[in-house]
Amino acid sequence: MGGAVIDLHTHTTASDGTDTPAGLVERAARLGLEALAITDHDTLSGSDEAVTLAGSRGLQLVRGLELSTRRTDEADPASRSVHILGYFFGEPAAEFRTWLESLRAKRRARNEAMAAKLRSMGMDVTVDEAEAVGRNITGRPHFARVLRDKGYVKSYEQAFKELLGERCPAYVEREDPTPAEGIRRIREAGGIASLAHARRMNAGDGEDAAIRKMVDAGLGAIEVWHPDHDGRRRDRYRRVAEKHGLAITGGSDFHGEMKPDILLGRGIEPGHRVPLGVLDDLRRRAERG
Repeated sequence: MGGAVIDLHTHTTASDGTDTPAGLVERAARLGLEALAITDHDTLSGSDEAVTLAGSRGLQLVRGLELSTRRTDEADPASRSVHILGYFFGEPAAEFRTWLESLRAKRRARNEAMAAKLRSMGMDVTVDEAEAVGRNITGRPHFARVLRDKGYVKSYEQAFKELLGERCPAYVEREDPTPAEGIRRIREAGGIASLAHARRMNAGDGEDAAIRKMVDAGLGAIEVWHPDHDGRRRDRYRRVAEKHGLAITGGSDFHGEMKPDILLGRGIEPGHRVPLGVLDDLRRRAERG
């Protein structure tokens, strides 16, 4: 791939990706990636499973996750969701794992309510069917697959646009922690918290203030490289990092067949490649605490 390249934002079958953790490690090794972080949604299961295999393939593996949080001060439901990446260079604290399990129960309650809405609209969809697809962590992408497979929609995109999106009739808001709590939990567990794909906050003119609140809560990094970020956005978030003394992170947000245009290690454009020095800086900061 030309020089040392890393990918610090990927998903497996432990959440909403289509590669198993082992399969993703093999893919990364074949591509010649130097390091990989598996950051499944709200679970460490994917990175846990991949640790041993990554070592045997000479691949640096960073345990991670992508934590779903929600801004309670935002009126627009499409702008409340904030995803925080957590990176761990040691064993995450047991209390953190217990807390993640409590989030799973809230996720299932939300999924039950969403399935009930779909059935009220004449679509025969159950939580069990979505969980058969999602297995470990089940969410809207798995409902979208069930809807597509049953012929209610033609694509994932249609499912979200017409049924599952934040302003759509089958949407149910999940009870997520606030960004401040998520950041605190990651830090207390020994990790570094990085704001994922800031553009998706849809915060507009309020983006600076929203990031400032997270910095005050202990945010340690911000994602610069992401498929949603063009060159202008990458430059913007580099400046944000410099302003607040944050580390920078980046990755492809790889999901396998769920997002076939996004390639492991490079997103959707060559300029996206993340250098190894980014990981070195994160590790140094983690060692300093």
